[in-house]
Amino acid sequence: MSPVSLPRLSRRALPGGFPGLTAGRPAPPPAGIVHLGLGNFHRAHQAVYTDAALTAEPGPWGIIGVASRSAAVVEALRAQELLYTVVQIAPEGYDFRVPDVHSDAFVAADEPDRLLDALAAPATRIVTLTITERGYTYAPSTGALDIENDDVRSDLTGLTPPRTVIGQLSRGLQRRARSDGAPVTVLSCDNLAENGRHTERLVRQFAGALPTAEADELTAYLDSAVRFPSSMVDRIVPATTDVYRATIAEHLGYADAVPVPAEPFSMWVLEDDFAAGRPAWEAGGAIFSDEVTAYEELKLRLLNGTHSLLAYLGALAGAATIPEAVGADFIEQAARRVLRQEYLPSLSVPRDVDVEAYEAQLFTRWRNTGLGHRTSQVGSDGSTKLRQRIPEPARQLLATGSMPHHLALTVAAYLTCMAPLDGFDPGPHARAMQDPLRPELAALAATSGDGIDLARHAIADRHLLGGELASAEAFIARTGEFVDILHRSGPRAAAGEAAGDA
Repeated sequence: MSPVSLPRLSRRALPGGFPGLTAGRPAPPPAGIVHLGLGNFHRAHQAVYTDAALTAEPGPWGIIGVASRSAAVVEALRAQELLYTVVQIAPEGYDFRVPDVHSDAFVAADEPDRLLDALAAPATRIVTLTITERGYTYAPSTGALDIENDDVRSDLTGLTPPRTVIGQLSRGLQRRARSDGAPVTVLSCDNLAENGRHTERLVRQFAGALPTAEADELTAYLDSAVRFPSSMVDRIVPATTDVYRATIAEHLGYADAVPVPAEPFSMWVLEDDFAAGRPAWEAGGAIFSDEVTAYEELKLRLLNGTHSLLAYLGALAGAATIPEAVGADFIEQAARRVLRQEYLPSLSVPRDVDVEAYEAQLFTRWRNTGLGHRTSQVGSDGSTKLRQRIPEPARQLLATGSMPHHLALTVAAYLTCMAPLDGFDPGPHARAMQDPLRPELAALAATSGDGIDLARHAIADRHLLGGELASAEAFIARTGEFVDILHRSGPRAAAGEAAGDA
């Protein structure tokens, strides 16, 4: 049956008793959380944990979802009583859940003052963020707030509504400090090392760049009433397509304009440091731990770092999806080598983690053919992601006299996807990847005679991977050699070269 001819998702339309389906509550829960970044990941992760928490222990933890600029999801949610379907996908079939946790939704760009009011409201006890690495407007080479960014500079003047998330958050906290000054927790749920410390540092740098009286006022409030715990989040959440809308229409008998596909696996590890209480997220399986940093590094390197290699080599080999990439024997072998030989030695593994079981679980997740996670999606924004994943493990191996061949191959495959040399066609999946540095890298490629030139321009001159590897001449040269092999002989030959030298 066509979704167009079906009733729209609402509390009344929910089929009672459907296995795995959360029953709609009579009304949305009272708002206690403001969430910045109303994308698929938030709706398949934090919102699901909050739904489980409210089912186990009702409380004032409804979520006000704030989209940055796009109104599409907001309008669809409003038309559906703020409900949507999480489609959990495994090779053997589907499972469905309808979280009922959003109390409101709006677009920050359209209602900037409403956002500041929501951040300052005494009822708001937690502010959460899923804004991707790029959303933090920091200078990758230093990790500091990018004061030269035009939007940051505008936010610091206070003459117009804030445009950046750090500006919005800082101005909202400033407004909060000037009202009742109630305590609040700011919780990043993005893939950044020590994301809580990172967010706090950027907010404090924004505060420090304000006029003295404002800086002192906001800094004093941050010192006394605001907490920035770190967290590690993990769930593969592909983009929404009409396939999932049709699946819901067929299985559940209603139309949902904004369903969210997700894998069965989900993990959330948090520091238990909240200024004004929190939901019972442990009811949904969240882990509260004093080893969040170790979990972050485990995920950022073993999962995310290896995922990048799968995406770039896969795209160059013609693989549209991650399962297709893992299905190529030479790509799976390269992924296992980078994970075991180059990422794992750089980690302090958390006490409760069995590394062999974790690796096996990763490859099971990557082989989930029902999910069909696209290499173009995983490979997008590599200029930000690789800086989080490559430098430290590469630096550690180089310090011991070892060459991290597969880390160099990862960077080379990224450069080949983004900035091919001499008219080389990296294929449709590489061309579909989005990256803010693509035009700049393409310009560098146009002035490069070979792969080593390109690697030197990108890593040494442009600081693609930050300052740590900018002077690592042997690593830069090895990356450039892999660029040339990828152009000349393809990804299988490049992976073979890495394996032979490892």
